[in-house]
Amino acid sequence: MSREMKHSGIDWIGDIPKEWKVGQVKQCFYRKNEKAQINNPVVLSLARSGVKVRDISTNEGQIAESYFNYNPVEPDDLLINPMDLYSGANCSVSNVKGVISPAYINLRYIGNNNPRFFDYYFKSQYWGMALFAHGKGVSFDNRWTINADTLLRYYIPIPPYSEQQKIADYLDRVCGDVDEMIALQEKMIEEMKAYKQSVITEAATKGLNPNVPMRDSGIDWIGDIPQHWSLMPIKYFKSTAKNAFVDGPFGSNLKSTHYVDNGDVYVIESGFITTGKFIYKPFKTITLEHFKTIERSSCTAYDIIIAKIGANYGMAGELPKLDKPCVVSGNSLKITLDNKIILNSIFVYLMMTAKCNGGFNHFVQENAQPALSLSGLNNFRMPIPPLSEQRNIASFLDRKCSEIDSLIAIKQQKIEELKDYKKSIIYEYVTGKKQVN
Repeated sequence: MSREMKHSGIDWIGDIPKEWKVGQVKQCFYRKNEKAQINNPVVLSLARSGVKVRDISTNEGQIAESYFNYNPVEPDDLLINPMDLYSGANCSVSNVKGVISPAYINLRYIGNNNPRFFDYYFKSQYWGMALFAHGKGVSFDNRWTINADTLLRYYIPIPPYSEQQKIADYLDRVCGDVDEMIALQEKMIEEMKAYKQSVITEAATKGLNPNVPMRDSGIDWIGDIPQHWSLMPIKYFKSTAKNAFVDGPFGSNLKSTHYVDNGDVYVIESGFITTGKFIYKPFKTITLEHFKTIERSSCTAYDIIIAKIGANYGMAGELPKLDKPCVVSGNSLKITLDNKIILNSIFVYLMMTAKCNGGFNHFVQENAQPALSLSGLNNFRMPIPPLSEQRNIASFLDRKCSEIDSLIAIKQQKIEELKDYKKSIIYEYVTGKKQVN
């Protein structure tokens, strides 16, 4: 039996069940804006996964000088991030007592209103970009915000309390089941990634013949290698051409003020290659005139780009042929290999293996964030098979990794479908399009 609907009178709400009301947030919630004024509080953070207790003893997240002015949070408070309306669904009901940054909006329900129902409603408003339309900010920075007064005047549907409760309970169950299915898919993806890396490690350091005589390489991340393979520092198989192995321009030589729209030269950043393959993204560009001042760091098709700084340091990928000259950024390295000694693909697989197995740990520089040094990599030894064997290994790994990547892509597509289903089911129930029996 279909439900009798009426127009809410609010464009972004549309039709709602006849017995539902429409009101403003301030009719169902008041804003808690007081200061906690307590020492050593339980500090909370708000993420898309929910409200979490932060471990400030390990410097988790940004550490404040004092939490005295933080906002007190009680169980069932609805916390909303007003600072990021673009990327979506950053709200949650707290299950714990603590304090949170006053940058967040803390709403306490009034009378018979269920904060879990309105949490789901606000999630659907984030996803549908309805809140975005009421915010302000700088669009290119994607930091679109809504202030507390605007949020409190925001129109919302208000079902009877008993139906709020039913909807919230139902969505807790359904979304919990969906989240479990997503977690299962994510676990399977991680297992497939681990399997892929084990296949790469075995083939790149042991070869494809299990019966070949082996010897100890003397290097922890490599272990035993075939007896007829060589061990060689990178400096011995880079190209003899000038500037064959260079890092990106130092600090002030390439910074954001040098970037121009539709420039003559592409800037190749480490983020393009951190999966082991070149991933096309929007390029930052500079003028040809500025490029001439940093030409030492230029790179061309079939050079290898290596991530130098950050969590993905050591990952590498081959630069494809592009339609403009290129220069590596300050967070990257460029190496031109001597392909008479080592194939590009084998080098990339070995870099991936070294990264995964801790091969760089003994010389990576730990400053604010980990960074590889050019000198350390120059002396970094790798196992080198004969070229004919390299071709066989590369062919095997390209095929095997492609098969595994295809399976991972299927799992990732399933995750996206589950997320879309979760969004649709929330929308249908919090707007009254569907009714809990």
